[in-house]
Amino acid sequence: MCGVLTGDLGVAADWTAKTNHVPGMELRAPYTLFAEGSRGHIGKELIDRFKLDEGRDPQHYALGIKELWQVSPERHRPGLVIHGSGWPLTDAQGGFFMYHGDNQQLAVGLIVDLNYRNPWLSPFDEFQRLKHHPLLARYLYDGKRLAFGARALTKGGLNSLPRMTMPGAMLLGCNAGTLNGGKIKGIHTAMKSGMLAADTLFNSLTDPQINHQATQAHFNRAFKASWLRKELEQSKSFIPALHKLGPWLGGAFNYLHHNWLGGKLPFALHDRTPDHVRLEPADRHSKIPYARPDGVVSFDRLSSVYLANTSHHEDQPCHLRLADPQIPLQSNLPLYQEPAQRYCPAGVYEIVTQAGEPHFQINAANCVHCKACDIKDPAQNIRWTPPEGGSGPNYPNM
Repeated sequence: MCGVLTGDLGVAADWTAKTNHVPGMELRAPYTLFAEGSRGHIGKELIDRFKLDEGRDPQHYALGIKELWQVSPERHRPGLVIHGSGWPLTDAQGGFFMYHGDNQQLAVGLIVDLNYRNPWLSPFDEFQRLKHHPLLARYLYDGKRLAFGARALTKGGLNSLPRMTMPGAMLLGCNAGTLNGGKIKGIHTAMKSGMLAADTLFNSLTDPQINHQATQAHFNRAFKASWLRKELEQSKSFIPALHKLGPWLGGAFNYLHHNWLGGKLPFALHDRTPDHVRLEPADRHSKIPYARPDGVVSFDRLSSVYLANTSHHEDQPCHLRLADPQIPLQSNLPLYQEPAQRYCPAGVYEIVTQAGEPHFQINAANCVHCKACDIKDPAQNIRWTPPEGGSGPNYPNM
């Protein structure tokens, strides 16, 4: 790895150069650190190119959906934290949260594991249904939504963690998968991976005798000796237990494993089935009857996307690219009733009728960059790439 190449600017939707076209810049470096967050588009290619996941379990993901609310003083409880799991997710695993912050604001959200089987499931609509639960709704009535967002979480843990080094580069944070799935916390672990990389490269760059192989070995030793490795080791069976045993047995296993045994069982559980493979044909499942949003606590996709402050240049190539444009209609529609219409929380993908025939439409300007499509598409046909010029959502205080 010798560096990165930035994207071209001023390219029209048909890939022709516009009058303001600026070619991408070649940024070369002795070492390049990739910290793109969950399902990084370059990180995904690096893992495949350098076979960094060889011998590891497949990576696993969840989709987190979150809203920021302004509520009335009598409904605000500064410092109140609510965590829960179960309802409304009868066809998926996951959990919800509500955090009361400062200035009469609170954050509410739902995390849905992307290994679910029912293609009729819509994480966005599950979230809207969640907010009607009396435990949460009593704080939201008379409130006002300020922001909406969604993002994937890399949660496979140590069993799915790829090698983080390669010649001339390192894969860090959630781009690799350093999130602690047991705590659903990843900022501190991502920061630690960056600190280990900084210490390693400081030595390498100040001593010209240290080559790429020695640099990789130094980082791997430092990682193995760090509290980061120890923390991930203790929680490595947490997510596989829930996936393999379900919320009740898996929850009991995790309680005993973490609270009584300190995460030190002599064996580890594994989930070796990729999330997208779990999806089953639509005719094996019943359609989920989601209620219409009431405009008070629950809302539709388009009004939510508006609150994500997403902005994309309209005349640019679509950043959501299909390896085979025929698959959505020829395969995904008859088998799964095209699940992209439901797993995308922003209404990017639609089946519309044109001249009496179904047409797969991509509303790329709606994209909130959650990466769910890149992860959950059963044919792995959708590739998320960065849009031009930093386009996308702009999350205030999220």
